[in-house]
Amino acid sequence: MSISTALSAALSGLTVTSRRAEVVSSNVANAATPGYVRRELVLAARMVGDSGQGVASVGLRRDQDRFLLDDRRGAGAEAGGRGLIADALRRIEAALGTPEDEASVTGRIAAVERALIAAAGDPSSESRLAAVADSLGGLTRHMARASATIQTQRSDADARIAAQVVELNGNLAKVQELNSQILAYANSGREVAALMDQRQVVVDAIAAVVPVREQPRKDGMIALYTPNGAALVEGTASAIGFEARGVVTADMTLASGALFGLTVNGRAVDTGPRGPLAGGTLGALFRLRDETAPSAQAALDALARDLVERLAGVDATQSAGAAGLLTDAGAAFDPADEVGLAGRLRMNAAADPAAGGALWRLRDGLGAAGPGPRGNAAVLNGWRIALEGARQPVSGGFMAGERSASALAGDVLSRIATERVSADGEAAFASARSAALVKLEADGGVDTDHELQDLMQIEQAYAANARVVKVVDEMLQQLLRL
Repeated sequence: MSISTALSAALSGLTVTSRRAEVVSSNVANAATPGYVRRELVLAARMVGDSGQGVASVGLRRDQDRFLLDDRRGAGAEAGGRGLIADALRRIEAALGTPEDEASVTGRIAAVERALIAAAGDPSSESRLAAVADSLGGLTRHMARASATIQTQRSDADARIAAQVVELNGNLAKVQELNSQILAYANSGREVAALMDQRQVVVDAIAAVVPVREQPRKDGMIALYTPNGAALVEGTASAIGFEARGVVTADMTLASGALFGLTVNGRAVDTGPRGPLAGGTLGALFRLRDETAPSAQAALDALARDLVERLAGVDATQSAGAAGLLTDAGAAFDPADEVGLAGRLRMNAAADPAAGGALWRLRDGLGAAGPGPRGNAAVLNGWRIALEGARQPVSGGFMAGERSASALAGDVLSRIATERVSADGEAAFASARSAALVKLEADGGVDTDHELQDLMQIEQAYAANARVVKVVDEMLQQLLRL
């Protein structure tokens, strides 16, 4: 080996070891930086003709497990979606109450039954008749509040869908822009690892909204697809469209056209669990708006209908088709207009002092021309018997079998509680899986102990190359002195 060859090899070694030290230092400094991926310098022999002339760096390699990355993103999206559904069901359950709670639907119905029993024991007592009116008012207000809570969940979901679509479109545009920058940098020979890290943070944000699979393309660019096959970024970013309604009421549905779904590049797509953008928080919000909350509302409306129909026809003083003790916003109930009934349930104004009615009508009949015998408890007992009697609900999808009003209310609460418990379990499992994959990815990231060991080896290599340069210098000095 000639002196010039040795000197060239040593100088290239110094250059490469210096670069390796920079890479290791960057790894250690950014070990906890979100989106940072461990770098490793790629080395190759530096050739001059057919002979080796030292070592050269040919680029940086990002040390990343793509399969683990996709699994971690998918698990995070699932955990976010299932957690959102579980939170919504907890709010709905809290609004309805639990069976042992006196302020729940079952507790309110039981309070009406107790008030009717007490009033039937002394029909002449104004205070006992007032207690019946108060308990009926408490029941209707409670059901209205529960219905309002359900519709608030739907309105909030609709608004959050709009916000997430704006965020999603913005992030897709960022991925397209970063792809272009990475391509330009790669073609000019500049490092692109930092841009790739930045792009990964953006893709992680997209994956929280919609599950994505990352497909590598030439020169460091990527394409993004959902697991169900929708192209989000393939060269250019797709445009996701949605229009919020602001306020969502019980009668508004996607099927009726009162609510909007999603479009991808102007084409409508399915927003159900098998749709191309299903999964993640975006899919969960559609599920909450279009399935979970409407199902809870339907059960509550079925209970409201059962209560209305139980208490209709008991009072012989009323004409056929007249509104009973419980009304649909003051009018007789129309079976074809059940949706949202729980929010419109009202005590008949004829017996409601707050609406200008008279308490004695609870005792003598809603259609009575004037007060009757003060000891007559027939109407009061009739309403109590109607509530306590067994009846098959005609809507709501309940299991076959007759039941009392309290038992039916208990079935409603049980249904919501069962869905909530199931959702909590699914959310807990998804969250644990996501956390495990996050830890697994972190364990495969920057190991500072390993990096420091590499730094010691780099130091030794630097010293060795420096020693070669020194020896070559001494040899040249010796030759010049001859």
